[in-house]
Amino acid sequence: MSDTRRAIAREMARKYIDAGDPLGWFEALYSLAGGDTSIIPWADLAPNPNVVEWLDRQGPAAPGSALKVGCGLGDDAEELARRGFQTTAFDISATAIERCKVRFPGSEVAYLVADLFSAPKTWGGRFDLVLESYTLQVLPPGLRAAAVESIAGFVAPGGTLLVVARGREPEDPEGKMPWPLIREELEPFEGRGLKRISFEDYMDHEDPPARRFRATYRKVH
Repeated sequence: MSDTRRAIAREMARKYIDAGDPLGWFEALYSLAGGDTSIIPWADLAPNPNVVEWLDRQGPAAPGSALKVGCGLGDDAEELARRGFQTTAFDISATAIERCKVRFPGSEVAYLVADLFSAPKTWGGRFDLVLESYTLQVLPPGLRAAAVESIAGFVAPGGTLLVVARGREPEDPEGKMPWPLIREELEPFEGRGLKRISFEDYMDHEDPPARRFRATYRKVH
């Protein structure tokens, strides 16, 4: 991920957050990019390898529903659908959702514009697999607890939540957006009817490697 792309996104995020609109910069960034996805820091135009690795370990997917939180340009959602999940994917950016539909014409994924903090009530307890990768870490810290509550609420009884994020120690500098999370910021998932099944803390295969957290939870009630 180039420093230039991150610099553009960070400056845009800062301006919107300072103006009291901490979510508005997502649409602004996608609109600025237009067809030039190189401006979008997380737009690798391929499924997240940390997610793919996890899915590979699970083996063939049982028939079920999946939700991708903050789907961006759709690559993770398409990977879930390819593996047999009936997939819904949403993003707060209408431009991003339109771009998904252009990139994947005829896709089986249901792409929708939605706000994590005011998602459709019909999504409550509905999905067998919920995938949250890199959304929490681009939200200001003050919004993360509410985001955790919303995300946990999407998981069906007996369903699974997978969370992937950059990681850091509490004593480490907060850094720049995308802000790495500390492990304690993921612990509230366990107070939302979810049981932690696994927690991985590892260095990925990027150049240079980045520290990642990959946590798996099961909805027990």
